Amino acid sequence: MDFAPSAHSQELGGKLARFMADEILPAEKGWFESLNGSADWRTWRQPAVMENLKERARAAGLWNLFLPEDEGGLSNQDYAPLAEIMGHSFIAPEVFNCNAPDTGNMEVLLRYGSAEQKERWLEPLLAGRIRSAFCMTEPDVASSDATNMRATATPDGDEIVLNGSKWWSTGIGHPHCKVAIFMGLTDPDADPHHRHSMVLCPLDAPGVTVERMLPVFGSYDEPSGHGQVRFDHVRVPASNVILGPGRGFEIAQGRLGPGRIHHCMRAIGAAERALGLLCTRALSRHAFGKPLAALGGNGDIIADLRIAIEQARLLTLKAAWTIDTQGIKAALSLVSQIKVIVPAVAQKAADAAIQIHGAAGLSDDFPLAALYAHARVLRLADGPDEVHRAVIARQELKMQKEKAS
Repeated sequence: MDFAPSAHSQELGGKLARFMADEILPAEKGWFESLNGSADWRTWRQPAVMENLKERARAAGLWNLFLPEDEGGLSNQDYAPLAEIMGHSFIAPEVFNCNAPDTGNMEVLLRYGSAEQKERWLEPLLAGRIRSAFCMTEPDVASSDATNMRATATPDGDEIVLNGSKWWSTGIGHPHCKVAIFMGLTDPDADPHHRHSMVLCPLDAPGVTVERMLPVFGSYDEPSGHGQVRFDHVRVPASNVILGPGRGFEIAQGRLGPGRIHHCMRAIGAAERALGLLCTRALSRHAFGKPLAALGGNGDIIADLRIAIEQARLLTLKAAWTIDTQGIKAALSLVSQIKVIVPAVAQKAADAAIQIHGAAGLSDDFPLAALYAHARVLRLADGPDEVHRAVIARQELKMQKEKAS
């Protein structure tokens, strides 16, 4: 196994790191200050600094770096270190048009979209002119089992009718969000993994109602948000179905593998930022006649975090390498492994950094509380820890059984 990035990836990484240091990190404070802090997403506006940064990123050739290798972009292994660099800042992914859920939605359209769907929705997404949402999780069922979905996507002649309630639809509060991918039940009599369809739904379609934004630890994640949305007899053309009726789970499996690599590498970047802030604070603050780094077990905490981050990174790179060389199915257990361990490491790093900073770590003077919240959310997003542990155990038992036979 060779986890070294290609020369092209290393070159992009150098440019990306310089852009982050020179342009993005200095702009973070102004970006956050320009938000209005309201729970009413209808008043949210895209900060002007974001559009300026996006223009400069595009001019620098740091745009749509997430594009897969078969679409003229990078392999998962080559994109992984770039995603880690972006993970140092909350605003960086959008600057480079590499933000979730848009990247996943764009990959869906790239791989499975029709020519018409690509022209109407993919092209403006790739250009960064619009944003998108993904509507899958539901408030009335245990969505950790996606086969529980009750929302429906019912064919009716040359239309398909969408009904149901979705929530935690990330990005749906953004003023530039124009389209959602809706996943719903089409054929209840088919086997569980061929019942559902994915459908492109314009947010201005009659019957679509964004009901509220859901706070995470008191924050509404402005200007993107995580919304609850009702679809009430929403009629869209049958041509808006992606790939075909009943193909929803097939699309989801193709979407989630690379997307989880992206999430995890960004989380490793966030863990690195938290550890960096922890060390800076531990060396610059003194108590009882010593720097904080020399007190109690702080040295062990720093060492343990460095070990954990290195382990998490190597496992994530192995998952990326396996997807690239053997396909998503071969990486099934590895992807679930990183989805369990990486958010836990990022959460641990943010928590330790908060503790070193004392009360300041809980405030908005530092990004640590937000880093902690983000890491904690990732232990639920794209499947909770328990589901991924079940996948890992199932794959392990299958492998051991095959070895013994």
